[in-house]
Amino acid sequence: MTTPAPAPGPLSQWRIYALATVVVLIVVVPFLLLRQATDSSEAAWRSVIHTTQVESTVFELAGSVRSLESAALSLAAGVDNDALRERIDVSRERIMPALARLQALTRDNPEQQVRIGTLQASVVRRMEYAESVIDSGEDATAADIDGLVARYPIHHLIREILDHERELLATRQDESRRADRQGDFALWASMLGQLLLLGGVAWFGSRQLMRRQRAESDAARASARAGVVLDTVREPIVLADRDLRVVMHNAAFAELYGVDGTANGEPLAEIGGGAWHDEPTLRRLRDVLSRGRELWDHEQGQHTADGIQRTMLINARPMPLPDSDDDVVLITASDVSLAKANERQISELNRQLEGKVEQVSDVNRELEAFSYSVSHDLRAPLRHIAGFGDKLGRHLGESLDDKGRHYLEVMVSSARRMSALIDDLLVYSRLGRSAMRTQLVDMQSLASETRAMLDANSASDHPDHRIEWRIAPLPVVAGDENMLRQVWLNLLGNAVKYSQASEPARIEVACSRDADGAHHFQVRDNGAGFDMQYAGKLFGVFQRLHSANEFPGTGIGLASVRRVLSRHGGRIWAEAEPGAGATFHFTLPATGDAPNSNETPR
Repeated sequence: MTTPAPAPGPLSQWRIYALATVVVLIVVVPFLLLRQATDSSEAAWRSVIHTTQVESTVFELAGSVRSLESAALSLAAGVDNDALRERIDVSRERIMPALARLQALTRDNPEQQVRIGTLQASVVRRMEYAESVIDSGEDATAADIDGLVARYPIHHLIREILDHERELLATRQDESRRADRQGDFALWASMLGQLLLLGGVAWFGSRQLMRRQRAESDAARASARAGVVLDTVREPIVLADRDLRVVMHNAAFAELYGVDGTANGEPLAEIGGGAWHDEPTLRRLRDVLSRGRELWDHEQGQHTADGIQRTMLINARPMPLPDSDDDVVLITASDVSLAKANERQISELNRQLEGKVEQVSDVNRELEAFSYSVSHDLRAPLRHIAGFGDKLGRHLGESLDDKGRHYLEVMVSSARRMSALIDDLLVYSRLGRSAMRTQLVDMQSLASETRAMLDANSASDHPDHRIEWRIAPLPVVAGDENMLRQVWLNLLGNAVKYSQASEPARIEVACSRDADGAHHFQVRDNGAGFDMQYAGKLFGVFQRLHSANEFPGTGIGLASVRRVLSRHGGRIWAEAEPGAGATFHFTLPATGDAPNSNETPR
């Protein structure tokens, strides 16, 4: 069995990308530098031409102004002829166009535009004086001649314009020379880079050739290893072509189906004495190649070479051959006979378990009906005892002596205590039967609401008793809000009840996180406490560590708390000393670990 040559790894791809990048840099960068040098040279030549044009225009303007002024002075001196008049006309025609050309040539230079604007104003003023002298002729006044000669000089403006243009020309020529040097450097660098590139390509090509030869050798060894590995697999594996003829198989296939030597080229349906001769299975295998499908967990009963009827789980998928253009179907067969027998056994056990569950459900329903019936049947006589006891006390009135009054009080209080006991039993039973409605519960709000109710009851029953509360920030947990409210009512109610003799009563509520992420709550009081040797009885039904005369109660509250926390996946325990108060600890799992809301009640 041959395997394809290994695909280029990330390192080879990285080298290819690097080589392409180097080629691009060697070709593009010199071109860009040469292009920049050419552009700089062209810009330098344009600068030379531009400076020459500016200089010639400035000289033309200055010459025309001087020609006009000298002609005006000649007229003032008494010289007047046709040649002088012609020179005046020519100078007039040249001055303003020269100024316009000068402005156009320097329109991209704000500094020059400012100088040319000043120059234009001075030229216009000097032309006005010249025209005045020309018009006056020999009658020109000394003031006109003085204004023409001395006022509004323009030679310093012309010099500034020419100096600025020559500075720009020098700067641009320096840039052009620098660009030429960069171009020369780029040419030499490009030539050197191309030489290095050719050497690198030759070296890389030789390495690739050597690697290809090694890859072919490795592929041959890998093919041999793959054949050995395939034969060591204890699951039967076979490759078949489009006609479902065997192309290759492993040793496990030959052993299970009694193949001597090799079965290559034989029809799959004839292998193993017709073990594969099942038309639905063969049709599904043909569809794997013809329709590009995959076959998953198809069960077929086969009578194998060892004479055992087996249930085989068949999987198949198309697979290309590395040395051929044709696809084959890769077939694996797993013996699931034992698993099927186990499934049948498990199914039978599940059926029996369902019957037991139904029996338990019937018993639970009967217990629920019994509890409600008992509670209803017991409540009526208890109400009669308490009610008629009160009536009897009012009927006898003052004729009732102290002993009779004591008997009536014991009878009525016992009936009421029995009624409270029945109520607590119903609550305890309901906590174990009702389905949980899991939601996010703010423990801070529940503790605060319970505290407010207990404060109101204490203010009514014991107005002189003071309670100091210290409730730390509490988290939001996942659970049944009504059940968790019952937890706070019992724990905080017990803390208030057993701290009545302490003045003031101090009740603390805290919360922390355990190592496993669970919320760890603590309720601490400075009340009567209890002996830790009796802590095991604390959370049992009807278990009390104090007498009913000392602290009233039914002994069901802490049992209810434990049942609620157990259903929420938590637990509860207590620490105490007689006369030094008690601390109740309970845990609830983190929000993500909350029990399922469909948990079966216990």
